[in-house]
Amino acid sequence: MNDGTFKKVEKSSRTLYGPRAMLVCGFSRDDHEKLIGLLKTIEVADLPVIFTTDIDGESVLQELMCRSDGSGQGTDCTLERAIIIAGITENEFHQTLSAYRQSGLPRPLWATLTPFSESWRLSALLEELKKEREAMETKKS
Repeated sequence: MNDGTFKKVEKSSRTLYGPRAMLVCGFSRDDHEKLIGLLKTIEVADLPVIFTTDIDGESVLQELMCRSDGSGQGTDCTLERAIIIAGITENEFHQTLSAYRQSGLPRPLWATLTPFSESWRLSALLEELKKEREAMETKKS
């Protein structure tokens, strides 16, 4: 998102906005372990991973992204399945996305943190991402 509009992540060494972190929403505790294992196999193994819980829907993204590595791990979450990335290079983002697709884990919504979205509540971002996916899938049909 850039000023409220979605923007494609290019392939470059440009660093994405925000603190280096991955915010993981809507994953079961079993999938937490699978995701951590996957990240250990690629070059972004040092990426802090923050797992949301069901009570985080009304939390602001900026606050969530600053939680400590492993926060929320081991707790099932029934929020919409999503991964929000910040502070990594565009190339690292694509590498992570590619490895994730090959992992067999269920398909999440994907987003990057922006100056615009960092002040949003997590539930609002998840709703917007869900609408965007539905619009894209309708367009493809």
